[in-house]
Amino acid sequence: MSPQNPLKPVASMAPFAVRLEEARQAAAGHRRIIVSDLENRLGRSRYTADTLKVLRRRFPRLRFVWLMGGDNLAQIRHWERWTQIFETAAIAVFDRPSYSVKALAGLAAKRFWRRRVPISASRRLAEMEPPAWAFFHIRLDPTSATRIRSGRSEPSPQTLREQRPELSTIATLIPRVRKAQLPLPAQPADARELLELILQTLEDGKAEDIVTIDLAGKTTIADQMVIASGRSARQVLALAEHLEEVLSRRMRISVEGTAQADWVLIDASDVIVHIFRPEVRASYNLEKLWGEALLEVEAVRQ
Repeated sequence: MSPQNPLKPVASMAPFAVRLEEARQAAAGHRRIIVSDLENRLGRSRYTADTLKVLRRRFPRLRFVWLMGGDNLAQIRHWERWTQIFETAAIAVFDRPSYSVKALAGLAAKRFWRRRVPISASRRLAEMEPPAWAFFHIRLDPTSATRIRSGRSEPSPQTLREQRPELSTIATLIPRVRKAQLPLPAQPADARELLELILQTLEDGKAEDIVTIDLAGKTTIADQMVIASGRSARQVLALAEHLEEVLSRRMRISVEGTAQADWVLIDASDVIVHIFRPEVRASYNLEKLWGEALLEVEAVRQ
């Protein structure tokens, strides 16, 4: 699909002809994968939303399922007309190393949470009227597009002469600016000690219904997940700020969701913390979601 929302320039991509040939080489041997330059030939599709609209118009009898990684789900809110993408085609999202929590806690997942399809029904995804999306917890593959490109050979002069003009050479992901972090400790905190510190801090702040989910050996995102509730947005924010203050003395952390304080996510490396208002927690039911997800991961490994 096309690069999104060209707001911030980054390093230019390789010429289109080179990227097309690399894609064909990467897909060689996979008979069900067909690499196409259709988007380039359409000529008018600058954004994914435009491409999907054109495809639906040209092929009204076909049903499309758009495949993407969890890393894209985490940052799709930066894309041009991203809600239109969900409303135009069914979407299959595949887990990527270290992105499960951020993807499922992101704005897009929250906005279309009630349209998420359980894995047991995902075989019919193409038949469903959008918005409809499924998240697949699969065997995690560390290979990235950057890693694939790093091994490419230099294009020949003839290939460069024959290339078509680029539709766009700018990608978009505007990172959220965070306040300066305190220095890291000399040694990282032990995972068990870190978990105990988090639980004690939440208990001191009168957090309610604290639950710990063991993720060790089942996913790469963390060893433990902690879910807790605050009685109000004010208490959720207070719990999050207190926990951030305590943890920032020991390590670098990432905090999301403090603006509304309905659901605050704190990524403390080995431990992921979710703090909810009670009604929001009941709506998303992460305990059930992750319980089912871990069962699916075990099934994939067998």
